[in-house]
Amino acid sequence: MAEQLKRKPIGRVAQATHIVSAAWVLVLAVIIFIDVCGRYFFGLPLLGATEIIKNSVVSITFLQLPLAIYRDGMIRTTIVYDLANADWKRILRSITNLLGLLFFVGTAFSAWGPALEALGVSEYEGEGALRVPTYPVRFLVIITSLFAAYVYFYLIYLDWTGKLEAHEEEIVGA
Repeated sequence: MAEQLKRKPIGRVAQATHIVSAAWVLVLAVIIFIDVCGRYFFGLPLLGATEIIKNSVVSITFLQLPLAIYRDGMIRTTIVYDLANADWKRILRSITNLLGLLFFVGTAFSAWGPALEALGVSEYEGEGALRVPTYPVRFLVIITSLFAAYVYFYLIYLDWTGKLEAHEEEIVGA
């Protein structure tokens, strides 16, 4: 699968964001383990663990979205879709892809102001020994939302140029 995705830049970037999120999950597992052991054995939690985890969950989720969209892994119901003919299936796919594109553009647009404000005022979470800045996560949401919107646009392009079936076969066959 990874070799197939490397052929197209969009697949490579989507795969890279997914790998970063997977590595991030492993780092979080270590942080949680240290925090739990510190609390249980020594009565001392890992300072800042809660703030790191809260910000990381959002980041990990948004980093995984582009590959899920690219691989057609988003959850959907197919009751109406299965009853439609080929032309209507294309229209339904286009509508859902367009709605996904608009959703992520809207997400990026709505996150822009708070991200700039967080950067401008040096917003952070936590007190004391560890203060975690929030602006990196806010800008990550913007960047990954715009990339997710681009992936939806790419799928619309593939569908209307007749290349979607080859894309799907490439993904399934890998």
